[in-house]
Amino acid sequence: SAPAAPQAAQPTQTAEAVTPVQNPEVPEPAATPAASAPAPAARKPTPRWALGTAVVAVPAVIAGAVIVAVGPDSGGKGAQTIEVSSASCGKGFGDLTTGEHVFQMKNTGDVAAEVYLMDPSSSAVYGEIESLAPGTTRPMTATIGTGTYAWRCVPNGKDAVTSESKRASGTGSSTTAVVPITEKDLEAPLDQYRAYVTEHLNELAGDTDTLKQDVDSGDLPKAKQDWLTAHLAYNRLGAAYGTFQDWDKKIDGRADGLTGKVQDPDFTGFHRLEYGLWHGAAAAALAPVADQLAADVHGLVGDWPKQDFDPADLPLRAHEILENTLQFQLTGDADYGSGSTLATAEANLTGTREVLTVIRPLVQARDPRGLAGIDSWLDRFGAVVDAAKQPDGTWTPVAQLDPAARQKLNGTLGELLEQLSVVPDLLEIRKAT
Repeated sequence: SAPAAPQAAQPTQTAEAVTPVQNPEVPEPAATPAASAPAPAARKPTPRWALGTAVVAVPAVIAGAVIVAVGPDSGGKGAQTIEVSSASCGKGFGDLTTGEHVFQMKNTGDVAAEVYLMDPSSSAVYGEIESLAPGTTRPMTATIGTGTYAWRCVPNGKDAVTSESKRASGTGSSTTAVVPITEKDLEAPLDQYRAYVTEHLNELAGDTDTLKQDVDSGDLPKAKQDWLTAHLAYNRLGAAYGTFQDWDKKIDGRADGLTGKVQDPDFTGFHRLEYGLWHGAAAAALAPVADQLAADVHGLVGDWPKQDFDPADLPLRAHEILENTLQFQLTGDADYGSGSTLATAEANLTGTREVLTVIRPLVQARDPRGLAGIDSWLDRFGAVVDAAKQPDGTWTPVAQLDPAARQKLNGTLGELLEQLSVVPDLLEIRKAT
């Protein structure tokens, strides 16, 4: 089930590494314990290239640098202290030669600032430090290739300032950088996704009405079948859950954190109905639950056209939908009796594919090899999930999988999440432009 919208990613003072992958073949996933997976934090994931595993390919950018994570001085060539402020950017930026350098980024201004090492002609970003606080200094280690570089400083609430450009002398292999995107670049994908959600919300409303009629008429065996149909329709909406605001809690909230747990009066929606259907509740007791669920779904349908959707949420959800699947569905924590969490995982996979469909051209332009790896692991995970489906259409509960099957399930999704973790940073709306 989809959790409430994650909090906005907190600024981290990191620089990102763009490192070539020598072997394009991704290894088989390592087996992970069948026990519950650790709950991932609801935040922007660490960029995969900061761990030295991603290729960012932008053929239009010919100059390059390899930026590794911010950390202690690694003993590179003469450290340059680069001053950052709202009045100037890049004071102290001296001559460059190819090879490894340590830049000490010092904020001499009175507000925090974003700092980018970039190609001044294309605004392609080779490294960044987010929210460099006033009066602080942070190191950035970079291996410089042949090309032209500049610093761009964006103090909070003020105009961007760009340093003079420097040409790195010497020889060295070129590496490409991330070409920033703007909100305008995400307008068309967002329109496509809103159309998808609108269409499938209407489908969800019809499925929920059918479920309500089953319960109201006392046909609980049919209600169990139609509950799954409607619940999967909701989860296929994927990325939109962060925009559903309080409706998500009402429609698909869990009992976690509620004082009365499953008996709490604030426990409503699909999972409250699931608990009752699979724990022997009478139809008369479940009718108000089903009626409220249908009313809330129709409330969401009516409210949806008025809701705002942050364009930056699309790339973020490409990773978070399945991150939440690891946390809730693959652990069984979201199972209130139906044993259908793997069916929900399959629906979440569909939602992820839809998000990737609308942002695919933007990812393809920046990391075609990475996108191919994502597609491959999406298929692998889909096949592993599908193996838990029985010939009669029922699903094996996670807890009943044999250890080897559960290890394969966790391992495959773990590798897929690693592949997907690059997307939010590739398509982050940066201030570098």
